[in-house]
Amino acid sequence: QVQLVETGGGLVQAGESLRVSCAASGSISTIQTMGWYRQGSGKQRELVATVALSGRTTIADSVKGRFSISRDNAKKTVSLQMDNLKPEDTAVYYCNVNGFQDYSGSFYMGDYWGQGTQVTVSS
Repeated sequence: QVQLVETGGGLVQAGESLRVSCAASGSISTIQTMGWYRQGSGKQRELVATVALSGRTTIADSVKGRFSISRDNAKKTVSLQMDNLKPEDTAVYYCNVNGFQDYSGSFYMGDYWGQGTQVTVSS
């Protein structure tokens, strides 16, 4: 139904910037919420940032002021700009879609996930 492909990520030094992007494909008319979560080694997956169809954003306190999220509804993409990265930002970053409508008008609830992309920040 929904395929999510992430690009970007990699290895950077503390203080540098990185951008990860995600493209959704499938029989999708509109997406309700798109976002990014991350999971560090030995940690639980946590919310980083989300952006609703309305444009309203939610940003985790741990990254507020350093990360920003944006989406392109026509292209069905979401991007996360990460500035002033810190070693504690090291994690696998997962793209997330929560709720979408297909071209027949059917609405699908629930979470859909990408395969994840590694972001490593060295000190």
